[in-house]
Amino acid sequence: MVTVFTPAYNRAHLLPVLYASLKKQTSKNFEWVVVDDGSSDGTAELLEKWEKEKEVPLRFVRQENGGKHRAVNRGVSLAKGELFLIVDSDDHLEENAVETLIKWQKSLDGGGKWGGVAGLKVHADGSDLGTSFKGGFVDATSLEREKYNITGDKAEAFFTEVLRAFPFPEFEGEKFVTENTVWYAIAAAGYKLRWFNEPVIVCEYLEDGLTRNAEEVRRRNPLGYLYYFALCRRVQRGPRRKLAAVWHYYALATSLGWDKKRICRELHVSRFTLLIARVAKKLFGKRG
Repeated sequence: MVTVFTPAYNRAHLLPVLYASLKKQTSKNFEWVVVDDGSSDGTAELLEKWEKEKEVPLRFVRQENGGKHRAVNRGVSLAKGELFLIVDSDDHLEENAVETLIKWQKSLDGGGKWGGVAGLKVHADGSDLGTSFKGGFVDATSLEREKYNITGDKAEAFFTEVLRAFPFPEFEGEKFVTENTVWYAIAAAGYKLRWFNEPVIVCEYLEDGLTRNAEEVRRRNPLGYLYYFALCRRVQRGPRRKLAAVWHYYALATSLGWDKKRICRELHVSRFTLLIARVAKKLFGKRG
């Protein structure tokens, strides 16, 4: 079984499109788990209606608004599926999405350390969100994406048991932690995904979505981002990426009033490393 998971916050006007795509799935071997993250727009009433219709195996819970990462942690704890696919409320599935995921899951050999499988996210016109490799599939961790030209958002379906071992960190008063915080931790532990070039999720990024408001999200959730940048410094490959992580950590920490001594202590680096990171930023600019 595949657990299709949706975190929902005041998106009752969008959920019917996703619901319709679930009803059309060529494979019924899935469940839909929804965490209503404190909505006030009738989302719960809509889900209650669909639960009674029984056209889709739906389970949902309500919780106080705490952000997508907390909703994912809750969803993982509730999931019964072997694979766990996050589908946001402004997205929907290709009609054969579940069937495709199961097909690729079955292709995995028993000798590998597998985190799951990952297909494409596409626009409504079918174009890919980002780039990909040529050919049918490639096996790689999330930290090896650049090596294989895998850029942009993809449809990662992780094994539920793996996600249970790598929950999102939660910081009091903050409501966002980037997904790469967990994806990179899983990769650093050696878990590979089988990336394949078939569409799974159809996306539409909205003006009120997290992707369109990245800078504001970072400003409101500094501890989550500091945790992420520290992780990147440890696990990213190549000196430029590591130095970029140091620079981003330094810039954000100083905006919070931290001095260099504290930054070096928290990040486990020397002052010389901070200096090199600042020089690299000036040299490489946005490329860093």
